[in-house]
Amino acid sequence: MISVFGADGKNIPCTVIEAGPCVVTQVRTVETDGYEAVQLAYDEKKEKRTSAALKGHFEKAGTTPKKKLVEFPADFQGELKLGDTVTLADVITDDVKFVDVVGTSKGKGFQGVVKRHGFAGVGGETHGQHNRLRHPGSMGASSWPSRVFPGMRMAGHMGNERVKVFNLEVLKVDAENNMLVIKGSVPGAKGSYVILEA
Repeated sequence: MISVFGADGKNIPCTVIEAGPCVVTQVRTVETDGYEAVQLAYDEKKEKRTSAALKGHFEKAGTTPKKKLVEFPADFQGELKLGDTVTLADVITDDVKFVDVVGTSKGKGFQGVVKRHGFAGVGGETHGQHNRLRHPGSMGASSWPSRVFPGMRMAGHMGNERVKVFNLEVLKVDAENNMLVIKGSVPGAKGSYVILEA
């Protein structure tokens, strides 16, 4: 993340996203696939790290192998053809003020209930408490149903899941370099892939 100063002098935290150029690697139609969508590919990839099936897929589109493939359901009515290049200027116009960002959140491994769900723990060390400060405490019912219900907030795997952040403000668009400056943070680590929805 970086920060910029607004017109009122306030320091605004923001994220810089490189959005393109993307190549159209497949156009799905109702006649052939049963639905309409377009598949975009982004970020160069070494040919030796690409499977034979994907090599043929990219050669058909007339492009080099790419790392990320994403399909967007939409009706383009022949506007996009196989091998076309989509840049930031084609997608983000001046009237677009907010975008939604989809990404994979940072993985935090196996975490306890205090970090994962914000539990307060058992409390102080008085009244005979020993090493229970960050434990979940009682979690089940009595003799009925004699089990823990599904969905109970417990320790477990945290992060590394698909997250969508809505209505992030677009502060600046650098169409020449396909760069986008967005107010606030986006899911994922530095250098990770995100999907923009205008």
